[in-house]
Amino acid sequence: MTFKTKESRLLLILGSFFVANAILSEFIGVKIFTVEGTLGIKPFDINLLGVPNLSYNMSAGVLTWPLIFIMTDIINEYFGVKQVRFLSVLAAILISYAFFVVAAAMRLSPSDFWVNQTIDGQPLNMNVAFAGIFGQGMWIIVGSVIAFLVGQIADVFIFHKIKKVTGERALWLRATGSTVISQFIDSFVVIFIAFYLNPQYHWSWQMVAAIGLVNYTYKFVVAILMTPVLYLVHGVIDRYLGKDLSQRLIKMAGR
Repeated sequence: MTFKTKESRLLLILGSFFVANAILSEFIGVKIFTVEGTLGIKPFDINLLGVPNLSYNMSAGVLTWPLIFIMTDIINEYFGVKQVRFLSVLAAILISYAFFVVAAAMRLSPSDFWVNQTIDGQPLNMNVAFAGIFGQGMWIIVGSVIAFLVGQIADVFIFHKIKKVTGERALWLRATGSTVISQFIDSFVVIFIAFYLNPQYHWSWQMVAAIGLVNYTYKFVVAILMTPVLYLVHGVIDRYLGKDLSQRLIKMAGR
């Protein structure tokens, strides 16, 4: 298959960024960072639902998840539901494949000269570090993949429900609206599976709800702030496609 038309090249580019960011999110997500510390402010120490001293400790995956939802809405806008669903399933399969390959790599016997190294003057066991970074627990992997698929299905469904009401107007409403609702669902699904159902942790309902709400407030703010980026990407694509082709694709996607 060749990508000779503008629309086919556009779908290839958008789909590639979509899948690449989905896989990146899973692997960088093992790092937990403090939002307050990154911004140089004091922890908020929120007390919610009986859970004390909550702060914005987020997975580094939040760096790329907003881009995934923008790609979702853009692909939805120009190419329709079927393409988004196909790419979502493909991304979930490739994420699972990537974890399978990493699990196989972790079982390889490390070379002696590679294991013990010194980085910035500190001794480091590279094999332990490799396993610690890439060896995410099965519950977390399953939770993140299911949350991704559920979030994508919700995003696509809500996007088109809003579009039926607004038509081609109010891109911000259907894109941002579908994102904030789907991220709400995503936030709780991953925590519920990874930390409530997981017998290793078995968090209480209060803990799941409190941490889910705190995390969601961060995602909600970021989704709102990313709205101008959505319009920027939309404008670049319209200029690339041309007015007639752009409008034709949007109309076909809405069928």
